[in-house]
Amino acid sequence: MMTAKPKVLVLTPPSLYQTLFSDEADARLRALADVTFNPEERNWSSEELAARISGYDAVVTGWGSPPFTDEVLDAADRLRLIAHSAGSIKKMLPPAVFQRGIAVTHAAAAIAPAVAEMTLTLILICLRRVHILDRLLKAGTPWREVKEQGMGQELAGNRVGVVGAGYTGRCVIQLLTALKAEVWVYDPYLPPSRAAELGVRKVELDELFAGCPIVTMQAPPTAETYHMVGSRQLQLLPDGAIFINTARSHTVDQDALLAELRTGRIQGALDVFDQEPLPSDSPFLQLDNVIVTPHVAGASVQARRRQGQIVVEELESFFADETLRYEVRLEMLETMA
Repeated sequence: MMTAKPKVLVLTPPSLYQTLFSDEADARLRALADVTFNPEERNWSSEELAARISGYDAVVTGWGSPPFTDEVLDAADRLRLIAHSAGSIKKMLPPAVFQRGIAVTHAAAAIAPAVAEMTLTLILICLRRVHILDRLLKAGTPWREVKEQGMGQELAGNRVGVVGAGYTGRCVIQLLTALKAEVWVYDPYLPPSRAAELGVRKVELDELFAGCPIVTMQAPPTAETYHMVGSRQLQLLPDGAIFINTARSHTVDQDALLAELRTGRIQGALDVFDQEPLPSDSPFLQLDNVIVTPHVAGASVQARRRQGQIVVEELESFFADETLRYEVRLEMLETMA
């Protein structure tokens, strides 16, 4: 006797779905379940989702998916799993989702390697001052004068401070240690045994800023991490230090950061800002000692494909009554992005 396939509702608009799900992942999803897709090139509202969600065993969400309000949850008469094709789920999925026994998984781990590579790229560019040499040559500065700007540094043997050892922080650590950097980490939730496994030194936040000439922010935006880095920490950085933020601006007092960067004492490489898109008159854009990118650290072709792959794998595991690899539980929300 044939068993009916589970019913899955995909909320992502067609263009995003095609970016995330390879032909192989799409075929696996269609083989696994009776799938209904969002045919519109827009995200539905919560009211629209409530009108559509009845009868589905699982929902695939993504960037821009609507909040699962009480109205949505009341209409979700068969819903057992929400598989989020991106990272953060906190604005979309309230505690009531978990309290109703609905399982949740996400694809944050798929994005982490891309952010880590971008972080490493920015560190290396700053160490070798590639951006400065490029600007000088293009501005017509004589070749010899540009070469006399001074030598850069290698990463090997340098000490790097990583703030946050979640998915992305651990990926950053792996890249740094592979290139023989000395790594210090601040993360109050990192057990000493895990720090030893990662080959890092666990330190307090102020100690990290005072002792590391390179610091990268990888902490999630939570109530606990809001402006965890301010004037005191930034002033502890040694002269010539490199400060990277490819995580969230929420964790850094932007006024304090701007003030410190304006002194010219340190270099910065920033992918995230309090206001995005960054206004064209932003003072960050006026600083030659700052590299600015438009929140693209996690955006790579490979990352997007991994996101879709993880969603399919988690759906396959769930409907085979196997353990979810990337399950999000209610108690995790407080410390998650």
